[in-house]
Amino acid sequence: MTLTTEERLKLIKRNTSEVLTEEELTNLLKTKQNPSVYMGTATTGRPHIGYIAWAQKLADFSKAGFKIKVLIADIHGALDNTPWKLLNKRYEYYNIVIPAMIESVGGLKDNIELVRGSDYQLNKEYVMDLYKMSSYVSVRNSTKAASDVVKMGDNPMLSGLIYPLMQALDEEYLPVDVQLGGVDQRKIMVLAREFLPKLGYQPRIEIMIPLIKGLTQDGKMSSSIQNSKIDLLDDLKTIQDKLKLAYCPEGNSENGIMDFAKIVIMTQKQDKDEEFIIDRPEKWGGPLKFKTVEELENAFVSKQLHPMDLKNGVAIEIDKLLAPIREKMKDREQLIEEAYPQ
Repeated sequence: MTLTTEERLKLIKRNTSEVLTEEELTNLLKTKQNPSVYMGTATTGRPHIGYIAWAQKLADFSKAGFKIKVLIADIHGALDNTPWKLLNKRYEYYNIVIPAMIESVGGLKDNIELVRGSDYQLNKEYVMDLYKMSSYVSVRNSTKAASDVVKMGDNPMLSGLIYPLMQALDEEYLPVDVQLGGVDQRKIMVLAREFLPKLGYQPRIEIMIPLIKGLTQDGKMSSSIQNSKIDLLDDLKTIQDKLKLAYCPEGNSENGIMDFAKIVIMTQKQDKDEEFIIDRPEKWGGPLKFKTVEELENAFVSKQLHPMDLKNGVAIEIDKLLAPIREKMKDREQLIEEAYPQ
């Protein structure tokens, strides 16, 4: 079934934080039947369930007729403190789990193109443009752009300042009409819109999605903080154990578990015309069923839904999403160890 421009726009905008700009996006949808979008992921820490939010968004783009490109950014990974010797194995790992993750949330396998950063970012033309851009972008601008993405630390490396310039150039060299990223990418996206025209290139449409909060009270989901996230390869028991310890105060919906339920689980259920069912013993009122985000959040805030019941229901749904990813990585323990040595 062919979607109208309005239907495509609504699909692309759902679960987003900002579009730069909506007018440009509307014009793109009116003038191009199969535009292209890319999402870049640097090969740093092990992918976790926070990545599923953008995988789901790429699935939306796919349904809206977009060509999907996922940049597995190995050089970006090195610029953000990944050891150079691990880049090949990290790429192999991402090359398996990323498409499996997108498929698990409804993306179309045949509509996903995986691109390795080093396959084109070492080309003469790209490197020359990188030099050119470095002559336009100040140290202050690059530092500001990188601040929410790159691990700068007390003694930041020069590599962190190169990172945002390359991300801007990627839009031209992939090439694409739209870049998708988390709200933490906003400063880099704004830099791209400002400085690509100085090289004679068109600015792209930038679309941002909210970041799902982590499982700890500070809300950060980090690959380096074990209890803050669910790994894509965690089994049901591990998921349940982590969620039991997760920050989820009764009546307060500002937590990572509710974030995931609202952004991912409820979207998946609504697309399949299903309800989110949370099993609960009869003595506590029996199963709970939710059709909308509002119903779910209201039940939690009014304390009709207890945190432990929410945790149990979310654990089961996460396990369903991760099952096909775990299957793809079955019997690949050596690759996992080589990509992420202890």
